[in-house]
Amino acid sequence: MTKKNFNYNYAFLFYDANEKRVQKIFKVCKKYLSHYQYSVFRGPITPSQLILLRQELKRVMDKNEDFVCIVKLMNSQVFDEEILGNPHDATGEDLII
Repeated sequence: MTKKNFNYNYAFLFYDANEKRVQKIFKVCKKYLSHYQYSVFRGPITPSQLILLRQELKRVMDKNEDFVCIVKLMNSQVFDEEILGNPHDATGEDLII
């Protein structure tokens, strides 16, 4: 099976990291995406930024202890968002749903 190449333009990222590396991972993510809540980020991202984000995360994380998940989307209009409970602080990021 061949892997298809897509140009992803929007991403959700969430992580769980050892306390020693939480701030480093947070700072890398903040460079490329909008902080949404705790260890969750989202926002528009170019394919080249996505490559840089991955490279920087690999440098600061310990792959045996830390977990990072990047959900890649073609754009911000191909998903539906449902929030249950208190969304806490507004991020100023609007989604077209």
